[in-house]
Amino acid sequence: MKPKLIRWAQAVGILVVIFGCSHSNSITPPVAGAPAQMQQLVPPYLVQPGDSLDIKFFYNPELNESVSVRPDGYISLQLVDEVLVAGLEPRQVDDLLTERYSRELKKPVITVIVRSFAGQQVFVGGEVGQQGLIAMPTGLTALQAVMQAGGFKNTAQPSETVVIRKGPDNRPVPLQVDLNRVLDGSTNAQDFKLQPSDVVYVPKSPIAKANQFVNQYIEQLFLFRGVSLGFTWELHGDKND
Repeated sequence: MKPKLIRWAQAVGILVVIFGCSHSNSITPPVAGAPAQMQQLVPPYLVQPGDSLDIKFFYNPELNESVSVRPDGYISLQLVDEVLVAGLEPRQVDDLLTERYSRELKKPVITVIVRSFAGQQVFVGGEVGQQGLIAMPTGLTALQAVMQAGGFKNTAQPSETVVIRKGPDNRPVPLQVDLNRVLDGSTNAQDFKLQPSDVVYVPKSPIAKANQFVNQYIEQLFLFRGVSLGFTWELHGDKND
């Protein structure tokens, strides 16, 4: 019976994997080559309430200021009073302030620097120690985010990690990231730098999915109701079969 049970279990595992693949084909598939693809998916940063801005004047340094964007999206500056900046790109804030100060100064040259960012977060889910939102410091990578979320579970498949990011048209774009190569220190392997509001998802390994399938739909529902057996297997052939 043992070889027969193993073959049957292998068949169940293969069906689970095939079903998972066919289901994933019904949505946008993960995009391979994430670092190159990412260059086209990084949206321009928009100033938001809580950000700290440095306003620098090349010819009028006495007007230099460091200001925080208020909850209503405005900043208060010398000579021009209140200016609404939330929702604008830094270069747009630069253009707006140049236009405002042109009414008071002769050919002002202004630089706007976002000194600190407010409330940047990413979500980490799937087979990690603790799913949820984590704070995003500058330069946070996918692997660092997973480690902050408690690391990989034994059932995780780091090589199939997916980062979901908003594209230019605000549609979610999944990018596949092989964190196994980063963990192993493989040549040319680069960790994936995250952007605010990214979602990092670590899926289950095929073996973990097969075991879960058996536990839920075979042991508990059909064959062994009321009997505690709890068996697992690996998806490979039996040499003695």
